[in-house]
Amino acid sequence: MTRESADHSTSEHGVESEEAVTDGGVEDVALDPWGSAAVSDYRKLFEQFGIEEFEQILGDVPAPHYLMRRSVIFGHRDYRRVLDAMHDDDPFAVLSGFMPTGDPHIGHKLVFDEIIWHQQQGGDAYGLIADLEAHSARGLSWDEIDEHARNYVLSLLALGFDPEEGTLYRQSTNREVQDLAFELGIEANFSELEAIYDFDGETDVSHMQSVVTQMADILYPQLDEPKPTVIPVGPDQDPHVRLARDLAARVRYFGVTEAYASFEVTADERELLAEAYETLTDRNPEETIRCRDAAAYLESEREAGATDVTATTIDSLVTMLNEAGKEPLRPRVRFVDRNATEEAFEGLIEAIDGEKRVYDEHIDAFDLAWDAAEELAREVELEYDGYGFLPPSSIYHRFMTGLTGGKMSSSIPASHISLLDDPEDGYDKVKAATTGGRQSAEEQRELGGKPDECPVYELYTYLLAGDDDEFAMEVYEECANGDRLCGGCKEQAAELIEEFLEDHQEKREEWADKLDELDIEFDSDR
Repeated sequence: MTRESADHSTSEHGVESEEAVTDGGVEDVALDPWGSAAVSDYRKLFEQFGIEEFEQILGDVPAPHYLMRRSVIFGHRDYRRVLDAMHDDDPFAVLSGFMPTGDPHIGHKLVFDEIIWHQQQGGDAYGLIADLEAHSARGLSWDEIDEHARNYVLSLLALGFDPEEGTLYRQSTNREVQDLAFELGIEANFSELEAIYDFDGETDVSHMQSVVTQMADILYPQLDEPKPTVIPVGPDQDPHVRLARDLAARVRYFGVTEAYASFEVTADERELLAEAYETLTDRNPEETIRCRDAAAYLESEREAGATDVTATTIDSLVTMLNEAGKEPLRPRVRFVDRNATEEAFEGLIEAIDGEKRVYDEHIDAFDLAWDAAEELAREVELEYDGYGFLPPSSIYHRFMTGLTGGKMSSSIPASHISLLDDPEDGYDKVKAATTGGRQSAEEQRELGGKPDECPVYELYTYLLAGDDDEFAMEVYEECANGDRLCGGCKEQAAELIEEFLEDHQEKREEWADKLDELDIEFDSDR
């Protein structure tokens, strides 16, 4: 979710998702926010979890960041909502955070850059320190947390975060986040957390509480007003995003769905109703389509073997349609009462213009399009002191490979470069890094290197080439063609990482003198 730990590889710095083999022999991806395994095929995330390919929307992104252009940011969930706000100059927000359990390193820089880029595009930017999670899930002392929190914030500022235009906070000192977490916790239960996070009877309550606190973090930018909000994370954090989207819907006063009759149906049944209505209307455009007509149509389709929907689903729907009998089958939008107060429900009835029908727990409107109905429901909810949350969006970046191969891990110093490393140490780590080169220089010249398997080339792509795509491509092609040998390539990368660390640490020192001016406490009184 909204944090990256430094005592083990998470999100952007190496912890990828565990793969499990199902009974059928097909590998599934188990996304674990606290795990330490690896995703070997990112395409599985599109198929199994509904993450969409970022490349498909790249052309709509204004001045895309190089991480987007180079497919380091590879996926998204509902990011078009954020892009629409950018294009229309409407408010939007970006939030991500960091669990302060170690030093920030080059993996964390991915998320830093994503927050800063969205801020530069006009977004309200939020950077949070997940100190409650660090204390509950990792057992760090508050003194350790204070030190690491300071270091994360210093690096975020040194890389370009504007604190005057953005918000920095700690979970432990943000009462609004804690209050929101309490309210969100009412909508979640242990069975759900057990299923999502594999919690069991040994999981302590504070760890579970840290999860709902993260949900509150994700929705915090919308407390003042609902607005599209993007959460930049690694794919291992997707369970947090999905739970936050569910909770955002559960605390809404009203749900808005499409319907065709007075009774409630499932999503699969609604799809069947839509098919029946469209087909019967096309056949008899001048006649009123009634529920019993749709029942007869569905039964005939089932007998003809024209549908692959389960027999149980069809039977259930046919029964309801026959019970409704002569009731007209008509498309409408339905406002479902989820958590509305009596006053809010009455207010919504008054606000709906045109033909409508009021039931005990929902209202059907016949003259509203779905998007207009959704906006009206939110307006009424806000008028009667509801949240009106929009479902949060997310973007997903690939994990960095460790310099020694395998995952990048803070527990293996040689595998990563800390943003606090002495520049000469950073130089030495790159010089000692594993490469995608061949066994000999002669073989490299003949066959070319393997940049797609090279941690050093990743450094160019993710960091060292900066915004210069031509330079990144030049390194790639020279390696693949055999014109670039590993020794010279590592020397160039080592010099560049040394320069980066020198520059970054100079900027950290400049900000260190101004930390007291920020609205964030680094010395916990806990």
